[in-house]
Amino acid sequence: MPFSNVYQDPDRAASYAGLEFPGTYYLAYRDLPQLIAAHVAGKTALDFGCGTGRSTRFLKNLGFAVTGVDISRDMLALALEKDPEGDYRQTAEDDLGTLTGNQYDLILSVFTFDNIPTADKKVRLFCSMSKLLEPNGRIISLVSAPEIYTHEWASFSTKDYPENKRAKSGDLVRIIMTDVADRRPVEDILFTDESYREVYAESGLEIVEVHRPLGLPDEPYQWVNETSIAPWTIYVLEGVS
Repeated sequence: MPFSNVYQDPDRAASYAGLEFPGTYYLAYRDLPQLIAAHVAGKTALDFGCGTGRSTRFLKNLGFAVTGVDISRDMLALALEKDPEGDYRQTAEDDLGTLTGNQYDLILSVFTFDNIPTADKKVRLFCSMSKLLEPNGRIISLVSAPEIYTHEWASFSTKDYPENKRAKSGDLVRIIMTDVADRRPVEDILFTDESYREVYAESGLEIVEVHRPLGLPDEPYQWVNETSIAPWTIYVLEGVS
């Protein structure tokens, strides 16, 4: 089945722009400040696949000087509406050449690689990102765990797509976001932990830490499976010296 990036749709972009950190999304961001503090020394950052700027603004609030990049002009326009003083740039689909010469202490990628369809493209992009790191810089790659496509969540539903359970690494999967008005299914690419580890190794990157956030019973959300199954996987990466 052919893959198309749904986030390049202007209606989808407008719907997505209203999201901040509800429900299951909260778990994607909750532990990032501690992970960043533990692994990142400086204060320059690149938000790769910034979309409407949610992660970019998140990093700015942590004190980073941030550049947000994305392939979607519609997403970037909405990012600038929310953050007129922000540094947002459009890039080609698999080319970060316009950023050559910049060096970052942190490159953050939140959900971006869910929408990059092949291992080869993933490797090319991670290789490009590693060249943009300061010598002691880190990449934090936050991706959807395969389990997110086969369970129900506070912010997502997959019950209408039982075929997801048969999906293998690299296959297209569908999921519905329940925190936005646009209920058209999102099409993602399922990618396993084993496959990501192969990509990182081929890209010359080493895993420093893997974090799988779980919901806590006392948090103010109606968790569904979040307290027992991690919906996200967060990889902290460094270049091989």
